[in-house]
Amino acid sequence: MSHLQNLLLDTLLGTKHVDSAALIKLHERSLCVASPGFSVMPGDVRTLVNGFAKNPLQTRREGLYFKEKDYKCIRADDYSLYAKNEKTGVVVVKTHLYLLVATYTEGMYPSVCVEATEKLGEYLRRKGN
Repeated sequence: MSHLQNLLLDTLLGTKHVDSAALIKLHERSLCVASPGFSVMPGDVRTLVNGFAKNPLQTRREGLYFKEKDYKCIRADDYSLYAKNEKTGVVVVKTHLYLLVATYTEGMYPSVCVEATEKLGEYLRRKGN
């Protein structure tokens, strides 16, 4: 298992408030690593990359279509996208090289998912990733 995959498993899934996670290579627009059983299709990668390419206000207005679900965008800025669909959600944090994606499901605390994902994103940015 790679160092990056270990980071995802330990720091995100280890909280028990992240259902699945992935790292997407920002410039190549391709999946780098993902938690077991979590696949991010090329269309979903484009959606997430484009969410940051647009004006954040436009992303908040339009929401996100991810993993065959419409998500209402509740935060969109230069480094973070948070979106929810009923009792599930997706948190996306941008670093220099990656998009860090984490999902949560019913029964999980979204705030823990957000905090863990943001902290890992900050760690990766400090490391130049």
